[in-house]
Amino acid sequence: MADQKKKQFAKVNQLRPLDTGLNLTVKVVNAKTIAPRGRAQGRLAECLVGDETGIIIFTARNDQVDLVKDGNTLVLSNAKIDMFKGSMRLAVDRSGRVEVSEPASFSVKEDVNMSLIEFERIDVVV
Repeated sequence: MADQKKKQFAKVNQLRPLDTGLNLTVKVVNAKTIAPRGRAQGRLAECLVGDETGIIIFTARNDQVDLVKDGNTLVLSNAKIDMFKGSMRLAVDRSGRVEVSEPASFSVKEDVNMSLIEFERIDVVV
């Protein structure tokens, strides 16, 4: 029987572009459903989520949209950072999980928005 290792939970201010396999506990600050553009099918919502270190935009898809209500505390397992127009967006795809948990004891620090930081791709020739 294999030992199940304890999950390491990251904080919002530790997130970096293209990170994968992230586990976070966050509160939903603001959630709004948006209409998908182009050929995209399904439901889509952009939510501002955060913890005691900062906030970031979380893109919820399909069944995840039902879970993201203002004030909910979410546990995100196997999340990843997607880049959209040079800024970071948090997302959970099919290999991850989004669960509503009991209300967290922390208050969200809203003055550090990680999605407002712009990143520029630089190709390095070796």
